[in-house]
Amino acid sequence: MILALDIGNTNIDIGGFKEDKLSFVSTFSTDFSKTEDEYAICISQHLALHGAEKSQIKGVIVSSVVPPLNSVIKKAIKFLFDTEPIFVGPGIKSGIGIQCDTPSSVGADLIAASVAAHYIYGSPALVIDLGTATKMTVVNNKGAFIGTSIIPGVMMGMNALAEKTAQLPKISLDVPQSVIAKNTSDCMRSGVIFGNASVIDGMIERINEEYGEKLSVYATGGFASVIVPHCKHEIKTDDYLVLKGLNILYQKNRILH
Repeated sequence: MILALDIGNTNIDIGGFKEDKLSFVSTFSTDFSKTEDEYAICISQHLALHGAEKSQIKGVIVSSVVPPLNSVIKKAIKFLFDTEPIFVGPGIKSGIGIQCDTPSSVGADLIAASVAAHYIYGSPALVIDLGTATKMTVVNNKGAFIGTSIIPGVMMGMNALAEKTAQLPKISLDVPQSVIAKNTSDCMRSGVIFGNASVIDGMIERINEEYGEKLSVYATGGFASVIVPHCKHEIKTDDYLVLKGLNILYQKNRILH
């Protein structure tokens, strides 16, 4: 079994792959205060939750947008599985080009999602990751990463409304019955859900216009299932696109590793 870890600012997703098939996914909160021992315990508990034994893990690959946790996670994995994890970053063999001003600055999660889109669904493509931030990445017809737009995420906007105003409450992301809502909570839900869907629709149109053709669109991330159903464009949701990309990257780099 290959273990893929996607370390985000809010959550850490773990995926176990058997013969290139995703066997399980588990998620826990990103915590800067945890030590390597605590993360080792956490990972071990999540494996046990899904019936996976430590002895089954033959390799580990990690994408991280939280550099302060990299050494902590690396030590935890080394302790648990007695193996060095592969970290997605400069020097990794991806099979796709990185065509931007500073290739080394491209987020590991964006590379993994782009790899998955290219090898699973085909290029060109527009990949939308609705996580802590909403990232819209274009992969060209040769499978190369050519750029990204980063938008404040769904939860960022919702929390800002509650924290920066005196009378707006914290709310759940239930879908309101109407865009023109009648009470405070539904007014906020309308803005957050339909507003984010409209932003995505508008950005898709602008990206297609700039790219010069209509791109196939794929969405992933924790808020994809909430926002995408309210978009007007055709968007395929794949909740585990980053993890699938990590598995592909592991296969391309295991010999080098």
